[in-house]
Amino acid sequence: MGKIILKIIGVLLAIAVVVIAGFFFIIIASLSGEGDFYAPFILMAGLLSIVWIVTFAFGSLQRKMLWYGLCRMVLASIIAVFISIETQSCIAIIPAINEQGVDLRIYEPFKEESKIARLDEKSSLSISDSLPRINGATAMYPMYASFVQAVYSAGDYPYYNSIVQSGTTPVAYDALMEGDADVIFCASPSAEQVEEARLRNLEFHLTPIGSEAFVFFVNKENPVDELSVEQIQGIYSGKITNWKEVGGNDEGIRAYQRPKNSGSQTMLEKIMGEVPLMMPPQNNIAGGMGHIIDRTADYKNFGNAIGYSFLLFATEMVRNNDIKLLKVNGVYPEKNTIKNKTYPFTGEFYAVTISRDNKNVERLIEWILSPQGQSLIEKTGYVSLN
Repeated sequence: MGKIILKIIGVLLAIAVVVIAGFFFIIIASLSGEGDFYAPFILMAGLLSIVWIVTFAFGSLQRKMLWYGLCRMVLASIIAVFISIETQSCIAIIPAINEQGVDLRIYEPFKEESKIARLDEKSSLSISDSLPRINGATAMYPMYASFVQAVYSAGDYPYYNSIVQSGTTPVAYDALMEGDADVIFCASPSAEQVEEARLRNLEFHLTPIGSEAFVFFVNKENPVDELSVEQIQGIYSGKITNWKEVGGNDEGIRAYQRPKNSGSQTMLEKIMGEVPLMMPPQNNIAGGMGHIIDRTADYKNFGNAIGYSFLLFATEMVRNNDIKLLKVNGVYPEKNTIKNKTYPFTGEFYAVTISRDNKNVERLIEWILSPQGQSLIEKTGYVSLN
């Protein structure tokens, strides 16, 4: 009886070690961003290990067979990990579209090699003191960097650490509400951002300064060249799940989305209207202290993928020749169809302020609306208000 009790205690201790080790490895896998594959694999390996321990301790099978079984399980684990690593390596080389992949240094003002648009004449406005602090969406940076080049006193204005910064739309709106920016250049705020401002007793002031197209794109090998508004709503609601339903190949649709409160995600939500938006593809990342939170996956140009962005960002800042823009309701997104508003997803972008205590903010916005400012918007690649 004593030997049986000791054996039971030994088995329980071994199982406890397996459980603790499994929990530890799941945390490590999640912190590395590979939780999607490794968490179920670790759970399966842990369960098989527990079965092996119990069978080894109490089973009637020959020990040699059990050791062979353990060796096979370890070998299968090594092969599975190798396959996963190779798969992730293959996925990593698939072209992606994301804001973090754009080198904004090539658009910084007052750099000789900068690609920003420039005036053909001296600016009618010059600001040398009390320079407005600027932030904005990544896609807007080439435009407002050109404003700085034309109007501000010459200097060093790195996009990551100066009074002229660029992050993402959510970061820009946060900077404006926190008082770290005087004016931001973005698409209109989301309902959540408007509510956040209201709770802080703040109000956004939106001044339209130009127009842009919101575009959808797919892999260039995808036979689908156009979608209707209703089909786009169907795809992003989860009602349409296979490309053959819209004239394409018989394969599932991988519909990417952008992070919540980003300018492009807010635009998608407006397009969806009352149609519920489905959950996007997810990546797992660590949220601190072992807590795992979900993050919207960056667009990967798989053959069955669909994504969206603003026209300039998708065609000029990224320049991915492996994607193609889709017509919507039979209309292709380009400058002419933006100007005449025949392309259905055309919207204004704004100079957004909360307080204009700095008088130069008002002067800057008035200049942006002048022929010189509007010409820079056109030269950057956007459509002016004129």
